[in-house]
Amino acid sequence: MRPPKLLPSFLALCLGILFPFAMQAQNSRVVRVAAAADLQPVMLIFAQEFEKETGIKLVVSLGSSGTLATQIVNGAPFDVFLGADFTFPEKVVAAGKAEAAPVAYAKGTLVLWARKDLGIAPLHVELLTDPRIKTVAIANAEHAPYGRAAVAALEKLKIYDAVKPKLVVAENVAQTGQFVESGNAQVGLISLTLASSEHYRQVGQFVLMPFVYPEIRQCAVVVKGSDHAADAKLFLDWVLSDKVQGRLKDFGISPVK
Repeated sequence: MRPPKLLPSFLALCLGILFPFAMQAQNSRVVRVAAAADLQPVMLIFAQEFEKETGIKLVVSLGSSGTLATQIVNGAPFDVFLGADFTFPEKVVAAGKAEAAPVAYAKGTLVLWARKDLGIAPLHVELLTDPRIKTVAIANAEHAPYGRAAVAALEKLKIYDAVKPKLVVAENVAQTGQFVESGNAQVGLISLTLASSEHYRQVGQFVLMPFVYPEIRQCAVVVKGSDHAADAKLFLDWVLSDKVQGRLKDFGISPVK
């Protein structure tokens, strides 16, 4: 069985993506956030609202949880790490680079997503083994939690061997969606956060994957030795507040409370 294909396109999305709105500003109160790629649409809103409420700007870098964790362990100057699972924040803790143990801030959901012009509606999981579907995008399971969830789901559904030759492997879940949107893959297994964002709803359609994969419990840590530790903790407390937790479902993730 040949291994999954790894496309070189969209490499700009592989490692941390710096939002235009989060350029280093004159304001001295800045929190540098390393955020899992599934949070791309969420962080756009969080950054705007948090700054409005506190005056503190968020500088947000997006990437796969594994890549971001490795960067933090190697000394990258982040203040907060919002991972897409428990494993990679725990890696930061084990390396002595976190102020405390990981704290869960949300629970994620895996979906099957395709462009509306795929010509197949409604979507259904059986499409993954349909001969009309030649390419299926997933995130790299080695360092992307949603990629791990995708592989686990395919294995649990006993269709991994059938789907494996079709796999197109992206570096993170945001790039997975980009592969499908650009036509490099026909369908993809991505996060509900991406699929339910305004842009993805306009151009695509999705269906929830059966909940046969391990819980995607997204956890965060404050990075040890941060120059902005107080503001970093303030941001994490804000994310965990009843006000924000009560709105998470609007963004495609579930609250932990």
